[in-house]
Amino acid sequence: MGNSASMRNSAGAGGPARAGKPATAGKLLRKAEFDAVYHAGKRRASSHFTVFLKANDLPESRFGFSIKRTLGGAVVRNRIRRRVREMVRLKRTEIPTGWDIVIHPKSSVAEAPFAALAAELARLLSTACSSK
Repeated sequence: MGNSASMRNSAGAGGPARAGKPATAGKLLRKAEFDAVYHAGKRRASSHFTVFLKANDLPESRFGFSIKRTLGGAVVRNRIRRRVREMVRLKRTEIPTGWDIVIHPKSSVAEAPFAALAAELARLLSTACSSK
């Protein structure tokens, strides 16, 4: 067994970068980034999601997730967050580039079938992003 502290430090802060990308590429992290999308962007909704979109001048789309406390306890919210992140990862090629996107899942996301949710989210994002 190795020293876990030295293993963490050898990978660098935030873990290893992927192929020249910073560890936070494709993510909205700061409150100011979220606020810019909320205030200057547009909103679209479906039965399972509400998405906020704002065009950016980047070669990729960046994503943020907001899971409200009213959806459940920490276990439920983390499960929803993992499911939505995986949907975005799987459908990334179908989602147009050049957008900042904040996704608000609704409570039904916790129990709905994954494949149906992923298809709905991809359809919602592709239609919302098609009108710049």
